Amino acid sequence: MIMAIAFLFCLFLGRFLYVQVIWRETLVYRALDQWTREVPVIAQRGRIFDRNGELLAGNVAAYSVFARANAVQDAEDGARLLSALLPLSYEEALAKLTDHSRSEITLIKQAEKCVAERIAGSGIAGIYYARDNLRFYPYGALACQVLGFTAEGQAGVTGLERYYDSYLAGEAGEIVYETDLVGVQLEGTGASYLPATDGLDVTLTIDSRIQALAERVMADAMQQYNAAGVTCVVLDPQDFSVYAMVDLPSYDLNEVPRDDLDVLNSLSRNTVVSDAYEPGSTFKIVTAAANIEEYLRGNERAFSPTHIFSSARTRTVDGGSIRCWSDHANGKHSNQTLSMALNNSCNPCFVDIALSLGTQTFYDYLEAFGFGKVTGIDFSGEAAGMLLSELAVREGDLARIGFGQAIAVTPLQLACAAASAVNGGYYYTPRLLDHISFSDGAPAVQGENALVRRTVSEEASQLLSSMLEGVVANGSGKNAYIEGYRVAGKTGTAQKYENGVIAQGKYVSSFLGYFPAHDPKYLALVTVDEPQGAYYGSVVAAPCAREIFEGIIELMDIPPYV
Repeated sequence: MIMAIAFLFCLFLGRFLYVQVIWRETLVYRALDQWTREVPVIAQRGRIFDRNGELLAGNVAAYSVFARANAVQDAEDGARLLSALLPLSYEEALAKLTDHSRSEITLIKQAEKCVAERIAGSGIAGIYYARDNLRFYPYGALACQVLGFTAEGQAGVTGLERYYDSYLAGEAGEIVYETDLVGVQLEGTGASYLPATDGLDVTLTIDSRIQALAERVMADAMQQYNAAGVTCVVLDPQDFSVYAMVDLPSYDLNEVPRDDLDVLNSLSRNTVVSDAYEPGSTFKIVTAAANIEEYLRGNERAFSPTHIFSSARTRTVDGGSIRCWSDHANGKHSNQTLSMALNNSCNPCFVDIALSLGTQTFYDYLEAFGFGKVTGIDFSGEAAGMLLSELAVREGDLARIGFGQAIAVTPLQLACAAASAVNGGYYYTPRLLDHISFSDGAPAVQGENALVRRTVSEEASQLLSSMLEGVVANGSGKNAYIEGYRVAGKTGTAQKYENGVIAQGKYVSSFLGYFPAHDPKYLALVTVDEPQGAYYGSVVAAPCAREIFEGIIELMDIPPYV
C-alpha cells in the first residue's frame, strides 16, 4: 500500500515538474497566443549598392492587410467593403472573413498605403494592416543574374540576394495587443512593441557604369551575330575584384517571370560562374605562361623565347593528326617563336609545349592556375569546370589541352587564371563584395583581398605580357587595338561539341584582353556563343573588348600611356 502511494506521489510530482519546467515555455506561448494579437513589424531589407554608392536594390513601402474571423462582427458589410477596394469578389471576401479554421487570414499583400488605410479606417472590427516592403531594382535588368531576386516573403532566392541573405534580411518585430477570447482588443489595455532589426547594406565591387557599358556592347554583338548568348566579365587583375559580370539574354528584376520556371531558371542562371565551356585559343595564355616560367627555372624541356618551332602544319599524336587553322602555304607560320605562335594562334606550337613539359609539370601549372576547382567567389552554384585526372590523361589529351581543347572552364576561372599570369603571378580569390555596413554607414564586414597562391614569377609575367601586347599590336587581336593604351590579349575560336562529336557550324568566339600591358588595371573576357556568319574571335569578340575598354577609358578619364 505504502509503495503504491509513493509511486502515485512520484508520478504526480513528475507530471507537475514536467508541466512547470519542461512544458512551461510552450504553455506560456499558448496562453499568450490565446489572449494576445500580434501585428508583425517587417524588417527593412538591407540595400545593395555598387562600388560608387549607386543603389542597385532597394525597397518601396507596401502594406499587407489581415483579418481575424473571430473578431469580425459584420462579415457581410466587411465583404462588401473589401470587394470594392481589393481584387476580390464579394464571395471570396466573405469566405475569408468567415473562415474560422485559422486565427489569422491574409487578405492582400503589397497593397498601396491609401488602400490599407481606407480598409483599416472603415471601423470594421477584426481587420488591420501592417507595413511590408517590396523589393525594387532601379536599373531593372542590370546585373540581374548577379543581384538575383527575392521571394514574396523577401527571402533571397538567387544571386547575391541569396548569398548575403543572412545580412540583408534583418529580423522582424511585432506589436502585441491584449485581446479577449475572440481576438477583440480589450479596452484600456496598451500594446507591447518589439522593434524590427533592419537588414545590413551590402556594397559590391561592381561598377554600375562599367556593367551598363558591357551589357550594351554585348547586347549589340548578340543582335549583330544572332548569337545564342553572350557573356563578359571585367575584373581588376590586381586583386580580382569584379567590375562587371554580363550574361545575356537577361530579364527585368522588377518583373520576374515566375509563371514559367524553365524560362526563369534559364534566365536567372549566372553562366559566367556556373557553366563551363571549351575555351580554345584563349587558353594558350596559360600554356605560354607555364613554358616561360619553366624556361626561366632552367627546365631544359621548356622552349626559349627565341626557339623556332617546326613550320609543319600538323602534329601526329596518339595516331591522330592535329592541324593548324592556317594551311601554312607560301611560308605562312614559318620561323615562329613563341611570340609569333601567339600572334598566329598556331595550335601545333602549343601541342609541342604541352608534350615537351610533360603531364606532371603541365598539370602542376593547371592546378596552380585554378583549373578543375572552384575559384571561391562569393556566389552560390559555382562550377569547377572539367579537367581530366592526371592519372587518366593520355598524350593526345595533353596535346589538346595545350591549345584549349579537352578541358572545360568557366569564364570566371579563365579570367582569373589569365589575370594571375599577367599581374606578376598572384592568384587571388575573386570577389563581388566590397563591404557590409549598417544603414547609418557604420562598418560591419569588410571584403578582403585574399591571396591564394603564386603561379609564375614577376619576370615570366612581364615577358608573357609583352608577347600578348604583340598579339593585339601585330597579330590576331588587332581589332582590340587602341592607340596609346597598350592593350594586350588573346583571341579564341572554339568548336562546340554535341553528344561527343563536333557540332558543325557551332562555335564560341572569345577574346581575353587587358590594359595597360605593363601594369594591368582592367581585364575583360568576352564570349559570343554560336555567332552566325562570322565566327572567328578576332572578328566577333575582339571588337567588343575594344569598345568596352574605350568606354572605360572615357568613364575613368584615363590619359594615353605613350
